[in-house]
Amino acid sequence: MKTEKFKVIQHIRELILLIDKEMENFPKKEIELKNRIRMNSYDILELVYEANNSDDIILKKALLQKVIAKIKVIDFLLNLSYDKKIITEKKFIRFGDKIDEIAKCTTGWLKGIM
Repeated sequence: MKTEKFKVIQHIRELILLIDKEMENFPKKEIELKNRIRMNSYDILELVYEANNSDDIILKKALLQKVIAKIKVIDFLLNLSYDKKIITEKKFIRFGDKIDEIAKCTTGWLKGIM
């Protein structure tokens, strides 16, 4: 895996790889849940790249706030997966740790530009 200099992007890439690996055997009846988790992770990657390339501070803040909202959605969906016993506690904790890292980096970045 390529190491990214931009730390938050590295954490998002690791989350996406973790999702692909750990959700391989997701039940077919819950495929929509899995797809929403995956798509939201790709969305945060895209939003972070957009924010990083933007010179407009107002746009950058808006994009980072969207990233934080998407992180909360992913957290909710993973929590739902855990509650439905689709993922184990160990996987849930692993996902949570990665999400926390992304949230910390994003929140710090947002505070840094305010």
